[in-house]
Amino acid sequence: MSASASTASVSIGSKFSGAHRLLAFASLIILILVFSLASPNFMQTSNIIAILQATSVNGVLAIAATLVIITGGIDLSVGTLMTFCAVIAGVVLTFWGMPLGLGVLAAIVAGAASGTLSGTFVAKLKIPPFIATLGMMLILKGLSLVISGTRPIYFNGTPGFTQISQGSLIGSVIPGLPIPNGVLILFLVAIATSFILERTILGRFTFALGSNEEAVRLSGVNTDRWKIAVYALSGSICGIAGLLIASRLNSAQPALGQGYELDAIAAVVIGGTSLSGGRGTIIGTLIGALIISVLANGLRILSVAQEWQTVVTGSIIILAVYTDILRRRRL
Repeated sequence: MSASASTASVSIGSKFSGAHRLLAFASLIILILVFSLASPNFMQTSNIIAILQATSVNGVLAIAATLVIITGGIDLSVGTLMTFCAVIAGVVLTFWGMPLGLGVLAAIVAGAASGTLSGTFVAKLKIPPFIATLGMMLILKGLSLVISGTRPIYFNGTPGFTQISQGSLIGSVIPGLPIPNGVLILFLVAIATSFILERTILGRFTFALGSNEEAVRLSGVNTDRWKIAVYALSGSICGIAGLLIASRLNSAQPALGQGYELDAIAAVVIGGTSLSGGRGTIIGTLIGALIISVLANGLRILSVAQEWQTVVTGSIIILAVYTDILRRRRL
């Protein structure tokens, strides 16, 4: 492919990616307007805070999943990895009585180590990402149950732990604006990850691996090393999600986590990241996570049965994937 053709392809891809994000944002606004008109309870401050709080965990997980999907892979273990990291934090803080900072560090390191292992399976052993991360999902689920003794680990004796997610640093600075710390952490993670994707060599190789891994390898780049690095970064972000959900529940629930990966991947797809790899943005993923949270919250307020909520969410995912297929056909 010539340089001019490659440039044109990237330009067209960027245009359709931007159009997809715009469509997702417009869908979010429409959902908010519809639910606001359908129920006066939807726009209450307490409900908006609840939506943001729910988005914080799924949003962080979706950011982790975005990195892997941009490389052309998939990670089915993000939900159980989140739980595993929460359990590790519980062991360090409650069983061992370590300071809060060490518990936070342990959760993030555990996530990075697990991500590194998944990346090694994919890059070095050449196991398909779907199978490798499916195996890791089951391994982490089992380890969470074994380490915790199949019982929840409560953080009642850890001062300040619940403040990680439920406190409000912004509310203490600006009275009347009780935005939870979990939401602040979500946006900080989003900003940091966007910077990595757009301004660092790891970000450039993340997109390159998804666009044409073989061409990158033939140019002399150690693709295995960069792929493992992406999975490690994704895993460390899952560690942050584990801290958020444990702080929100004030406990590490070892049986929790499975199923969260579906909402995370759905947010990524709805936000415009291509399942074929090579394209995606963190802002799109955030919009996708907000759409899922707003949809679930609005349907619940309208007393729509849980099974129909699942049907609606599944339909939106299929529509988002089909939109991505149409976009790729035009490139």
